[in-house]
Amino acid sequence: MATISPYLNFNGNAEEAFSFYKSVFGGGFQTIMRYKDMPEHAPAGAQSSERIMHVALPISKETILMGCDRPEAYGPGTRGDNFHVSVQTGSEEETKKIFDALSIGGKITMPLEKAFWGAYFGMLTDKFDIQWMVSYDNNQLNTN
Repeated sequence: MATISPYLNFNGNAEEAFSFYKSVFGGGFQTIMRYKDMPEHAPAGAQSSERIMHVALPISKETILMGCDRPEAYGPGTRGDNFHVSVQTGSEEETKKIFDALSIGGKITMPLEKAFWGAYFGMLTDKFDIQWMVSYDNNQLNTN
């Protein structure tokens, strides 16, 4: 079975962002590599060499959040609004904890609440301009 892992690109603050995500989701990095660790074709300059070439943070058995600092040669990345990272949780309490943590310094676009389709659901853009949907879907939820 195939799995999908979100891969996020940052303009030099991937380490800060992934340290933040690690504080939200817990666990440890599966991988963290810097451009200076490349055997060849490393970007020139000390500033680039300390940037994150690849980082992987397991969120669950099936999901790994991955990312990097966009190479300076590609120019700065721009914020896209055509995607969200969707997180499904195991309880309402976990949903609230993750939603509240991700929203620190960000902007809530849909408050966390019981949605008409039965899920405990909310949407936000975090302080790194990454859009998130956080949801707990349990048939026992009462939306009344």
